[in-house]
Amino acid sequence: METSTDRTVEQDGTTRGTAPGFTRRALLGTAGAALVAGAGAGAAAALTADRHGPNHPPVPAGDGLGPARVGFHGEHQGGILEPQQARVQLAAFDLAGGVGRDGLRALLRRWSRTAARMAVGEPADEFDNQVALDAGPCSLTVTFGFGAGLFDKAGLADRRPAGLEPLPAFPADALDPARGDGDLFVQIGADDALVAVHALRVLQRQAAGTAALRWQMSGFARTPGATARPMTGRNLMGQIDGTNNPQPAEEGFAAKVFVAAGGEQPAWLAGGSFLVFRRIRMLLDNWEALPVDRQERVIGRRKSDGAPLGAPADAGERTPVDLAAQGPDGALAVAADAHIRVAAPAANGGAAMLRRGFSYHDGLLADGSPDAGLLFLAFQADPRKGFTPVQRKLARGDGLSRFLRHEASGVYAVPPGAPQGGYVGQTLLD
Repeated sequence: METSTDRTVEQDGTTRGTAPGFTRRALLGTAGAALVAGAGAGAAAALTADRHGPNHPPVPAGDGLGPARVGFHGEHQGGILEPQQARVQLAAFDLAGGVGRDGLRALLRRWSRTAARMAVGEPADEFDNQVALDAGPCSLTVTFGFGAGLFDKAGLADRRPAGLEPLPAFPADALDPARGDGDLFVQIGADDALVAVHALRVLQRQAAGTAALRWQMSGFARTPGATARPMTGRNLMGQIDGTNNPQPAEEGFAAKVFVAAGGEQPAWLAGGSFLVFRRIRMLLDNWEALPVDRQERVIGRRKSDGAPLGAPADAGERTPVDLAAQGPDGALAVAADAHIRVAAPAANGGAAMLRRGFSYHDGLLADGSPDAGLLFLAFQADPRKGFTPVQRKLARGDGLSRFLRHEASGVYAVPPGAPQGGYVGQTLLD
């Protein structure tokens, strides 16, 4: 089984890595595929224990979500394997002219130092505005990524990864360049909206003169503890979303998500990943006009429990999909253009991604329709073998595509995690 380094928090607030091996926290929480949830005080106890890791005692249940912490340092950056938080702030920055390699290094050192402090509930050492002063870290994670333009601006063109190339144009794309790409990408997750907003504001102020904000978006997911039992979250279409995410216990998981040493990609990116971001607006007025059985045929799953169509009444979302199953009329139970059939790894040469999407709702558009949908985030070892072939197939034959509009896009190289005393991007810049 592939391994990852767990993060724990010591009594003095410092962090350290434990022995390699996927933790129960990662197994339960990968990309929001199984949100840690429950009713009452027991849910808080389960949540904090899982996010702390096995070598740190859980916070008492009565303390709620606030004290839950994810240490900043480790083999991989936080915000990839950890349970999906309730809130996210996404942002991209463009480097100022003349910053160069030294300026970029100074910024990433400052950002890493600040993210490590906030991850354990300490105020930022500069530009803290006290917005989150009375809140705990609330499982805060800060994940950094590098866009293609950064390498030229910082004099590092010869170290740009092979997988960091523009995505091809897909049919029906309606991309706004002002809301995509960027030299530096930041994903900030937390179980409290103020904690996430505070972290972004601090990082933005620290970047002044070095990098300017290009775009920013806010998203949300189900709050841990909101459901009576652990279950995968739903998107704004009401569908359970994330059932078939790859799991750390699966053979070959790390090879799908993380860059391996000694391969095609540069050595500095080993242990890192690639992130594909897409802002996908859902045509909710059109979708909600469909009866539930039509919605189910578009997806290929029952809306009530996520079980695949054609499965027994007592089946659940984890029931394997039988793509050959037939209905009483002899037709395929899962239609030929159903989303789960077209997107299945088996139908895409085994291509897989670790999805960690959040919903967004930004009011109404000029025509009165909701400006709402999915902030799609997918970590993978190489977008050319993950996102791109899958999206090509979805764009051609997925019945769900009639109800979606891809409006912004970005691809980023996500460096490995920072060692204790180090900073994210150190393998590239030092």
